[in-house]
Amino acid sequence: MIIECVNCGKKFDVNSDLIPDKGRTIQCGACEHVWFFSKRDQKKLEIGEKIPSQSKKNIIEKKDKEKIASTNKDLSHKKKALVKYQAKKSFTFANFLSYIIVAIISFISLIIILDTFKGPLANYLPNLEIFLYNFFETIKDIKLFIMDLIND
Repeated sequence: MIIECVNCGKKFDVNSDLIPDKGRTIQCGACEHVWFFSKRDQKKLEIGEKIPSQSKKNIIEKKDKEKIASTNKDLSHKKKALVKYQAKKSFTFANFLSYIIVAIISFISLIIILDTFKGPLANYLPNLEIFLYNFFETIKDIKLFIMDLIND
């Protein structure tokens, strides 16, 4: 059976078993308009056929209008309960921690590379060996300080 929306005129092919003889409320998939549809008020339409404007007015009766109003109230309540989309924050605490971890790993790899090639790099950076020695001693001191804090 072909049903036409009384609001926007869009036609839908609906299985007639889904509509009981007493009728039911239907919501248009295009404009989301809700109305009460009854088989007895609807004449069979072919796909290219239009409903005359006079019969559109006769399809909805007073009882049907009351049902539509109550249905619209129910749907308006449901629309308020829908979860609204909120854009996800691009910078989160997890992102911050991942940046910190990447920075630490990069710094450690730089120190390892400098320590590995300190002989050839000493020609270009004469104080590199002294700097690395002092840096490693500082790291050992920090490690001992943390161990003392944990043990006490």
